[in-house]
Amino acid sequence: MKGSRFPYAFLLCLLSLVLNNTVRAQHQLIKIWQTDSVLRQPESVLYSPEDKLLYQSNIGGDVDGKEGKGSIGKVGLDGRPIQVDWVTGLNAPKGLGRFGNLLYAADPNAVVVIDIKAGKIVRRIPVPGAVFLNDISVDSKGVVYVSDTRTAKVHRIEGGKVSTWLEGITGANGVLCVGRDLYVLGNGALWKAGPDGKAVKIADGMDASTDGIERVKDNEFIVSCWAGAIYYVKGDGSKQIMLDTRPEKINSADIGYDPVHRVVYVPTFFKNSIAAYSLK
Repeated sequence: MKGSRFPYAFLLCLLSLVLNNTVRAQHQLIKIWQTDSVLRQPESVLYSPEDKLLYQSNIGGDVDGKEGKGSIGKVGLDGRPIQVDWVTGLNAPKGLGRFGNLLYAADPNAVVVIDIKAGKIVRRIPVPGAVFLNDISVDSKGVVYVSDTRTAKVHRIEGGKVSTWLEGITGANGVLCVGRDLYVLGNGALWKAGPDGKAVKIADGMDASTDGIERVKDNEFIVSCWAGAIYYVKGDGSKQIMLDTRPEKINSADIGYDPVHRVVYVPTFFKNSIAAYSLK
């Protein structure tokens, strides 16, 4: 009997060790602050280390409205709104991207270019055939990528010239440039496209409203879903849900991320606020 207990006890210890390591490996989002509900349907947040603040897009009305009611705002890293309507006259702006002194915003069928120092729109780049432009990412050379959710496409803008980069990504939304690769979210899946413009699915099974994507480190990402879910996703396809506000009907749209302090900024859309979370 004594001889048979040892392996049994050993197995229990081993199992306990594995379980404890698994628990420690789980990521968490710990809430830091939330702005007052003074924003106007915030859809996207862009963390700006250069300016030490957040840029955020205000839909300002209908999600595909073209009445010029949208705007770009500024929020401090302490959660205090600096200027809700910093730049006005946009049409339901969504995703944001930056290169140098230029801020790019996705209107339904054009990309709006804003001079950050001047605080004004300097150009609008129409995207032929676009229906619902959504997210934006800019690579290290200033090439802009913008998704069109309703046509399942991702467009590329270089030197002001527009071309279609990817097609067939159903529900194309969040885009993220990492080196020479482009990551794209669509209908609960994460795709990766190389320089050849061919996309390979690397993860799926998330809420179908996949919206924003930020990189934590090599092959590890944070993915938000508009319905109110945020995942930690790895390049091997594994995923973990870190936040679920769907039961409370609190949205989590196109997130921003501070990689140095590991803070995730979440626009709540209909709740008209932004919430900040520490990533653990």
